Amino acid sequence: MLTIGRGSQRGLPREAAPSHPPGVEVVEVSRGGGLTYHGPGQLVGYPIVPVHDRDVRGFLRRLEAALVDGIASFGVTAKARDGLTGVWVESAAGERKVASIGVAFRQWVSYHGFSVNVTTDLSVFRDLSPCGLDGSVMTSLDRELGRRIDRDEVCQALWPRIERALGL
Repeated sequence: MLTIGRGSQRGLPREAAPSHPPGVEVVEVSRGGGLTYHGPGQLVGYPIVPVHDRDVRGFLRRLEAALVDGIASFGVTAKARDGLTGVWVESAAGERKVASIGVAFRQWVSYHGFSVNVTTDLSVFRDLSPCGLDGSVMTSLDRELGRRIDRDEVCQALWPRIERALGL
């Protein structure tokens, strides 16, 4: 599925929707950010939590920090980038995006969330502009590690860090 957030052009006519593989649905959603892909091989989390301090940027930075720390636990150097929400890794090919974040808030409760490319088939990004970026910038944990990694293992590494970061 491709989702188009508030950061993209809204109300795209079907014929103007981004090029995508047959059978992949395109859905407009209320989260922040642009177009992104959701599919097999990703770990997707939607923390639905109250944001008592009403600090949207702080919430995003805490979520990024938890993802960075969890990804680093696998020996992959990860980081957040100024001006580009999500998580990036350094690779021989340069900086690559391994996790995307797009959230929304209703009455100071977060919804929507993040996706981490664990074993994602990166060819799906070839003809896309995920979050307004060239699709070739996307990577996955198994690509960066040079080996297959289990999504449950990634979930076990991330969940306690996300709980701490969001005060759960």
